[in-house]
Formats: sequence, structure tokens, C-alpha cells
Amino acid sequence: MCFIVNIPFCVSFFRNILVDKPNDQSSRWSSESNYPPQYLILKLERPAIVQSITFGKYEKTHVCNLKKFKVFGGMNEENMTDLLSSGLKNDYNKETFTLKHKIDEQMFPCRFIKIVPLLSWGPSFNFSIWYVELNGIDDPDVVQPCLNWYSKYREQEAIRLCLKHFRQHNYTEAFESLQKKTKIALEHPMLTDLHDKLVLKGDFDACEELIEKAVNDGLFNQYISQQEYKPRWGQIIPKSTKGDGEDSRPGMRGGHQMVIDVQTETVYLFGGWDGTQDLADFWAYSVKENQWTCISRDTEKENGPSARSCHKMCIDIQRRQIYTLGRYLDSSVRNSKSLKSDFYRYDIDTNTWMLLSEDTAADGGPKLVFDHQMCMDSEKHMIYTFGGRILTCNGSVDDSRASEPQFSGLFAFDCQCQTWKLLREDSCNAGPEDIQSRIGHCMLFHSKNRCLYVFGGQRSKTYLNDFFSYDVDSDHVDIISDGTKKDSGMVPMTGFTQRATIDPELNEIHVLSGLSKDKEKREENVRNSFWIYDIVRNSWSCVYKNDQAAKDNPSKSLQEEEPCPRFAHQLVYDELHKVHYLFGGNPGKSCSPKMRLDDFWSLKLCRPSKEYLLRHCKYLIRKHRFEEKAQTDPLSALKYLQNDLFVTVDHSDPEETKEVRVKTTSLFFNSLITFFSAHIWFFQE
Repeated sequence: MCFIVNIPFCVSFFRNILVDKPNDQSSRWSSESNYPPQYLILKLERPAIVQSITFGKYEKTHVCNLKKFKVFGGMNEENMTDLLSSGLKNDYNKETFTLKHKIDEQMFPCRFIKIVPLLSWGPSFNFSIWYVELNGIDDPDVVQPCLNWYSKYREQEAIRLCLKHFRQHNYTEAFESLQKKTKIALEHPMLTDLHDKLVLKGDFDACEELIEKAVNDGLFNQYISQQEYKPRWGQIIPKSTKGDGEDSRPGMRGGHQMVIDVQTETVYLFGGWDGTQDLADFWAYSVKENQWTCISRDTEKENGPSARSCHKMCIDIQRRQIYTLGRYLDSSVRNSKSLKSDFYRYDIDTNTWMLLSEDTAADGGPKLVFDHQMCMDSEKHMIYTFGGRILTCNGSVDDSRASEPQFSGLFAFDCQCQTWKLLREDSCNAGPEDIQSRIGHCMLFHSKNRCLYVFGGQRSKTYLNDFFSYDVDSDHVDIISDGTKKDSGMVPMTGFTQRATIDPELNEIHVLSGLSKDKEKREENVRNSFWIYDIVRNSWSCVYKNDQAAKDNPSKSLQEEEPCPRFAHQLVYDELHKVHYLFGGNPGKSCSPKMRLDDFWSLKLCRPSKEYLLRHCKYLIRKHRFEEKAQTDPLSALKYLQNDLFVTVDHSDPEETKEVRVKTTSLFFNSLITFFSAHIWFFQE
């Protein structure tokens, strides 16, 4: 796309941004100062659907690079839409950002693009832009229908705002005339009907019937899905069984793995580190029976994997099979034989282990890794692994200064053909299809849109906070967030252990953020926090942070109400019954470095139900009806309060009960005042 540039409040050389010369320090646009307003307006040769913007940079880091900026777009300079709010990394790599180009799933065109620098990497330096490239669609056959739709959309929105204004101010004739002329509906027909019955006619009984019908027709479902969750932690105390004298439940551990079979409501747990040694026991927990069953005390004796920790497991629910890959080995026991990456499959129905590979690296798969991630695609019978630290004979964590750490890329394993394929190598480049490997990250598979979601993690001493998806069918990477945008605490913090789950039905990713592995980052006031990412709305929300006041209150034990912050724990999610299960981990006690946990918790995320909303709506309607009665007939209002309003009050809600008490008291005193005013002659005599 071609464009010409108009740049107020700046020095010249603006045409330098049309040419990408990263080795020429003078090939850039620079602002006069770092005080607003500073901006560029790019005028396209003709309207276009602008889908992305690319920024080129100087060949070295530079203090004038844009740390924060915004991009606006529109058909004219006076009316622009916010398309992007982000920032550039202070390096030499080009960066591409997706721009907002849809409204209500319909593409809209732009003629003007406005770039607004907000902050440079050097706080007291002016802004510099070295190169700008816009990408999108400028084919008139595509753009013109979008332009027609956008013009009609803006006109409709303007008319709807006028209709809203007329009705709010009771300009009935103007409202009806405009609506009749334009045939544009202000709102859903049910809301119009509700306004007619409640505001114009005052028919409260009909309003309640209308609300009941709306609830039954599912009109509240979208509203419910947008409400904040309220977490409910519950500690699980499993039944004890009389066995052979050994424990009837898993012991204390961290670095273990868990998967859940949502069809049978069974949680499987394998391995871990108890503070002194790796474990090889294998357990199953039945949610229905609330009981642990030890499948094996030592899986190695049953042709299964040896004792291990920091491995990964995934479950194929359709075929009832569990896969496990990877482990951590201390540098003292590493040799060419022990560093082979074995790969096992467990069949739930036959209770048997099978060695799929003695060394996946020899079969074209990953080398021996730990702290990686593994996901199952049951539909296509594929397994995806990404990241993890590659173990080498002379490359322990302590020896990282001597040799650079190696990280594993993205691999796919065909379970039917039993073949590996390398999809992406570890890359430090910032290309649109490049991904950076890491450890301690989160990776989840969305079974409906068939994408892997990856975020967080650590690479050497750097904590990563980027977020991207990978389409397993099209082999395409989509950068959701490059990690440079500052959201004022509205995204999960980096540097803390994160455990994530996904709900494909609700299009939600759940993240429990706990304790940091680094001793330097552990603080006494560290909190558990639970975050939810809405995939459709591309937004994070924090629905829970634990109450640290409980730590300072001896009479209130935090452990009795919710799990303490930790790392090396495991979290699984039953997407059918909407329940999370958490087990074990390392509490990070400096006074007890070998201490591990064996507590077991469930977490339910609750939203208002249809029944709750129906009751609350009836409460609001009857409260308004009571207030009207109280003004004209206090005695009738009192009876209505006792017989009708009272039954809709949520007596567990302090605000509602207080409100009713206040109204009752107010009604009583108003009645007394009316009585004394009417009989004041009697008292005067």
C-alpha cells in the first residue's frame, strides 16, 4: 500500500520511514521533544483494510526506540478508532503487530493511520521511528463493500444514540417518528417490552412474567458468562483404607505429574521428589469414592518408567492411555546411557506399561529434557511437546556459566505411526513464525479451534511474558502479546510458578500463580492468585488473591481455607464438572529446604446462576413497587413488604438485608410523622 505522510510538531526527514536502512542512523523520523502531542499521520493512497503494522529498527539498541506507543485509524483525521496499544523491544529485530480491523466480525477500512509515541526507552530522550510498513487489503472489490457497511454502521449507531436520548427525556413523539422513519431498533424487543410495561404502564406483575420468560429463553446466558468468578477452595480429606500397612494415599512430594480422566472422574498421579529421592509410585484418585488407590509402588518393576521428577504426562481420554516423557537428572549421575530420553505409554484398561522408545532423540524426537510441556490431541492422535532444558553430561544447572543452556523446540509425535516431527527449532529471532524455547512455561491445547497456547516461562535468567498460539493444522504462529505492553497489573506476573488449564467449551484459560523458584524472589507477603484469560475477548482478569491477613491472625489459619503459595505442585481441571484439583508441591521454606507438601485441594469457580438472577430481578421490581406504595399507602406497603418483598430478599447478602431494614424503619417513622401531623390539634388541646 502506498501512502503519503503529514507530520505536525516534528522535525523533517519524515520520509526516511519509507525506507528500511537499519545501518543508517540518520534514516529515521525524530520528534522535536518527548512531550505530547507527538504523532505521525500516514495517509493511504486509497482506503484499505489495514491488518498489521511493522516497525523496523536501527542495527543496535537505541534510547530513542518506542517503549510505548498507540496506533489509531479511521476514514478521516477527526474521527479515529484505537487500533493498537503496545511497545517495541529495545533490540534490532523488526516487529510486526496485528491491528484491530474488525467490528462485530466485519472488517472496516481506514484512510488515515496515526502513530502516537508515548514513551522512549531513554526516559528523557525524544522519539524515533526508523521504518514503518503497513500490510492489509487494498483491493477495491473487497474494500468497497466494507466501506459501505462501515458508513451504514456509523449512521445506525448515531441514530440509536438519538433514539436513546429521546426516550430518556420522554420525547415520545420524536422517538416514535425517528424510529418509524429509519426502522432502526434501539434494543432487543424484550427490553422495549420491559420499558413499556415498567416505565409507561407500571404493570409490575407483567414485568416479573417477562423476566421469567427471558431467563427461560436463555437471554441471560451471555450476561452470566461475563460475570466475575468467585473461587471456592475446599481441602479434600480422602477416605483411609486398611491395606498392607503402607500408606493409603500419596506422600509428600514436588515435581510430580497429574492427569485427569474426566469421563470417570479419576485423577492419576505419578512420581515426584520427596525432598531426598525421586519416586516411582503411581496412584489413582476416584472423585466419586473420595479415595486414593495405589496402582503401583514402583512402576520400574512393572516394565514402566523409573523413578523421576520434573517429567510430563498427558492423557488420551478416548483411548484411555497415559504418556510420560522426560525427567531431571542430577549432574553427578549423568552419562551417555542415563541421558537417553525414554518414552512410555500406560494402558488404563489393561494396567500395563509399554516402552515406546528407549531414546526419542535417536528416533527424531526431543533429547532428554525437564520442565517442558506436553499436550494431547485425542482427535488426531497426536502429542505435542515444547521447550524444556536439555540435559547434557557437563551442563548441569550449576554449570550454566561454563556452557550456554540448550532448550528443546516444538515437536509432534504421531501416536499411530509412532514417528516424531520437528515443527519449530529453538529460535532467538523475532520473526512472525519464530518461537523462543523456555522452561517452566504453560502450554495448553484447545480441542475446538485446534491451537496450542503458550505463555510465560524462563530462559536462562530471563523471565518471559510473551503469549502466542500455534495452529497445529496450518502450522501458523499468532503472537497474542509480545510481552512489551504494560497492563498495570492486569496480567499474571512473571517470575512466579504458574499452573494453567483450559476450558474449550467456555473459551477460557485458567492460571494459578504461586511461589517463585528463585530464593531471591520469595517474599513473606507473596500471594496465590488465580487468573482467567478470555480467548474470544483477548482479555485477562484476576478473580482471586489469597487473604494475607490470615497469616497475621493466629485465630485464622490460612491452611484451613485455601492452599499456601508453592511451586513444583500440580493442577488438573475437570472441564465437564468444572472443578480444579491441586496436589503437593514445595512451600519454599528456607528453614526446611527438604519439606514437601501432600495436601489435596479442589477449586470451583462460581458465577451467578439463572435462579439467582431471577430472584434478584424480582427483588428489584418489588422494591420499586414497595417504594411507590409507601408514598401513597403506608399500611398497604407494610403488608406488601411482609408478604411479597421479603420472600425475594437474599438473607445471606448483608447489603440486601440492610436495605430492607432501612426501608422498614423509614416507613415506620414516616407513618408516625404522618400520624402526628394529622392529629397535632389533639396534642395541642
